[in-house]
Amino acid sequence: MKLLVTLERDETGMIVAECPAIPGCVSQGRTEEEALENIREAITACLEARAEEGMPLTVSVREVEVAV
Repeated sequence: MKLLVTLERDETGMIVAECPAIPGCVSQGRTEEEALENIREAITACLEARAEEGMPLTVSVREVEVAV
């Protein structure tokens, strides 16, 4: 399964990784590589928890274009 994740450095220097398709699925790491490894683990755990609760595994995520 392929999912998009966002990476953003926070005020402490940690890289925060979030999976928009899974509400509440967030992790972090000191490096981009560590953050990506951690979000993969978080995604697996979130998907398992959502399946156990009978929830849809993901929500729809779309890319839109806006003028700036």
